[in-house]
Amino acid sequence: MSHLAALNEPIPSASRWSIWSRTLSGLVILFLVMDAGMKIAALPIVTESAVMIGWTADPGFWRAMGLLLLAITALYAWPRTAVLGAILLTGYLGGAVATHLRMSDPLFSHTLFGVYLGIALWGGLWLRDTRVRNLLPIG
Repeated sequence: MSHLAALNEPIPSASRWSIWSRTLSGLVILFLVMDAGMKIAALPIVTESAVMIGWTADPGFWRAMGLLLLAITALYAWPRTAVLGAILLTGYLGGAVATHLRMSDPLFSHTLFGVYLGIALWGGLWLRDTRVRNLLPIG
């Protein structure tokens, strides 16, 4: 009976955080789609940068990485699979952090960029998903 009662409850109005959650998540999604697009297009900057940090210059590899990133980003963008997408993107970003750390790149600009992006990613999800707020009751 409680399930039916929940259906009759009024839909809550948009929270004051709604604009922030959409903006934060949207910026993360736009950045990741742009990054995936650059990899899929096999732009010269992708392969040149890859070689500098010790990765392969093979365009096929970077196209595959771009498609993988695009698929995971789509999971994050879709509300029903957003948590799974966030978990997978966290792993992806961890690989980027590890690569920059291994290369002794500048800490705050290069190495920790994946951490900053991960914080924005989870922050946007925390603001837009009550399940995540219940799991991580911050503040």
